Amino acid sequence: MHLAYPAVLSVLLFCTGLYGVLARRNAILVLMSVELMLNAVNLNLVAFDVWLSKAAEETLHSGQALTLFTIAIAAAEIGIGLAIVLAVHRNRGTSDIDKLRDTAEGHEPDGPDTDTPATGTAAEKAEATA
Repeated sequence: MHLAYPAVLSVLLFCTGLYGVLARRNAILVLMSVELMLNAVNLNLVAFDVWLSKAAEETLHSGQALTLFTIAIAAAEIGIGLAIVLAVHRNRGTSDIDKLRDTAEGHEPDGPDTDTPATGTAAEKAEATA
C-alpha cells in the first residue's frame, strides 16, 4: 500500500476537524473536532512508522509508541474538557462558546436589557442586600 492513501485520509480528517473547531459554537462539538484532529495525527504517525519500518531492518515502532501517548493524552484532555463544559453548563445554562467569552467575576451579560440605565450604584446595591 502506498503512503499517499493514509496521508490523504489524514489530511481530510484533519481539515474536517479544523472546520469543526472554527465553525461550531457548541463546546462539546469543538472537543469532538479536536479529537478528530488528534486521530488524524495518530493515523499519520502509524502510517509513517509502517512505511519507515519497511526500509529499516531493525524496527523500533516509535510512531506507534507516540500514538499510544497521544491517545492517553487525548483521553485525559477529553475528560477534563467535558468536566469543565459540564460545570460551565450548570452555572451558566449554556454551552455556547460565544456566550462564554468572559467569565470574570462581576461581568454584566450582553443583551438587549443592558441598554437601560442603572437605577443605583454598586455601593447602594451592596447596602440594600446587607
